[in-house]
Amino acid sequence: MWKRGHRSRTVVTTAAAVLLGVAGWAACDASGGNAPGPQGSSTPSKPSPKPTPTWDRSPRSLAAVGDSITRGFDACSVLADCPESSWATGSDAQVNSLAVRLLGKAGAARRSWNYAVSGSRMADLPGQMAQAATRKPELVTVMAGANDACRASVSAMTSVSDFRAQFEDAMTTLREALPKTQVYVSSVPDLKRLWSQGRTNELGKQIWKLGICPSMLADADALDSAATLRRDTVQDRVEAYNEVLEEVCKKDLRCRFDGGAVFDFRFGTAQLSPWDWFHPSKNGQARLAEMAYRAVTATKPSD
Repeated sequence: MWKRGHRSRTVVTTAAAVLLGVAGWAACDASGGNAPGPQGSSTPSKPSPKPTPTWDRSPRSLAAVGDSITRGFDACSVLADCPESSWATGSDAQVNSLAVRLLGKAGAARRSWNYAVSGSRMADLPGQMAQAATRKPELVTVMAGANDACRASVSAMTSVSDFRAQFEDAMTTLREALPKTQVYVSSVPDLKRLWSQGRTNELGKQIWKLGICPSMLADADALDSAATLRRDTVQDRVEAYNEVLEEVCKKDLRCRFDGGAVFDFRFGTAQLSPWDWFHPSKNGQARLAEMAYRAVTATKPSD
């Protein structure tokens, strides 16, 4: 399991091994367990196990789903989307997005699509998946969950059970349309670290008061027991969401979770937007693109 202090890097190969084991057992039993073969024949014919799908490290098209991070919110202008700076599909040379790294600049312009929506939560992901499926992409990137924790209050956060059901619904929506499309799933960022870094900027804290992630960022300078408990509760929920993302992804042979790479990344002020000190800057978007590219092109999943 994906836990604080020792987060698992369990990957899809476990599911593949189980599938192969079951297929092999079925093959051994295909002619009636230990029953002898037809008289006069040699060893009974056994069906070959169904081959495990091979991860394509160079997909030729990409669709992105998720929230404001994937829309590049506040990466190049104040309180506005900046999709050209998106880690997933952007064209900005300073970001060098996943799409550009995989497809080249011209290929990314023709064969990548961004269906993420700022402010969306996991409940919105099935609809985004349905839109992405119409393009028949070979890879879909998922970065969602921050807004499920970033609510007006701790009590308003999405429950872990609802989060799981919604993510499973999103994956089912994609699989019903595109059973062979690959999926890269990013972990939810470390919101508490973003608070600890951004609270050093006075302008940023004023912008936070406009309503950016109040469950974590409200009363940014408060360090009393109530404020600490509130932030720890949000952080615990983020870690629970990441466990769900890993577990659901692990059940799908064509899904790769990032192994907690985004959550574990030590974001500093250079990676935060100079307009809200919370969302990724272009530098931060570039770091997200690097992590995604490493995961997608790796010979084996993260462990």
